[in-house]
Amino acid sequence: MNATDRTPADLLSSALAADPGRPLVTFYDDATGERVELSVATFANWVAKTANLLQDELSVEPGDRVTLLLPAHWQTAVWLLACASVGVIADVGGDPSAADVVVSGPEPESLEAARACSGPRVALALRPLGGRFPQPPEGFADYAVEVPGQGDRFVPYAPVDPEEPALIVAGREFSGAEVAERARAEAPDLGLTGPGSRILSGLPYDTWEGLNAGLYAPLATGGSVVLCRHLDRLGADALDKRVESERVTAISR
Repeated sequence: MNATDRTPADLLSSALAADPGRPLVTFYDDATGERVELSVATFANWVAKTANLLQDELSVEPGDRVTLLLPAHWQTAVWLLACASVGVIADVGGDPSAADVVVSGPEPESLEAARACSGPRVALALRPLGGRFPQPPEGFADYAVEVPGQGDRFVPYAPVDPEEPALIVAGREFSGAEVAERARAEAPDLGLTGPGSRILSGLPYDTWEGLNAGLYAPLATGGSVVLCRHLDRLGADALDKRVESERVTAISR
């Protein structure tokens, strides 16, 4: 990636320019058997649509806080990059009552906690292929219903300042520049050495280490991630087969 990339959104733009067809995020859910593979271009399209949803439909502005009550999932990765594209703060697992917008998964406890947000609330069913809820939770917009009609190109109304807060995780705040710089600096320790590197991550998204292995470091190095939810349900032999079939070069779990 380019050394001049200052934000996570810049990293995605460079990845799109370099090789839009290569895999970026391959997602497994070992509780359901789901597997989804997103190329850079497909992932960027989801990010653009979600960023347009944030900016135009949910009326967020740079500096606003979006609390994400979501697990390690490909749609969570999309929301993280969409927030970076708009210039809002992605607060992973944060306090919904302090948020301008809250985004919840389908778990009853997450939905209940999300009701503390006085602003817009969005719910993700996290069903295979981005499917919608059979019945949307009361008081929430269904992401799978709202996002398809959004534009495929995104342009922020105001330029994103790399030095402004962009991410809060485990109580630590990062600017966009810090996210990009740390992702690049820490990638070699994860075994990500450049284009073609492919990391399998079973870490949750509630720490910097999980976010970096599961999204930012692969993005910063031209690599890709095999993101595994419920990896503890996979036996050793099955894991070995996945590592081989997905051409994994590094593991973080």
